[in-house]
Amino acid sequence: MPQMSPLLWLNLYIFFFSIFLLFIVMSYFTFTPIMKEQESAKYQKQQMSWKW
Repeated sequence: MPQMSPLLWLNLYIFFFSIFLLFIVMSYFTFTPIMKEQESAKYQKQQMSWKW
């Protein structure tokens, strides 16, 4: 197996690192968290009247 020159290793590293960064950025911008107000709207609170 022929040896790769250091410049080719650097190109490979930059290539895979840029793909990794692109994946991180895309997953960050495509993730939409659920708002807390929408979560609390699912549950209805019952009012209790205590007769003490």
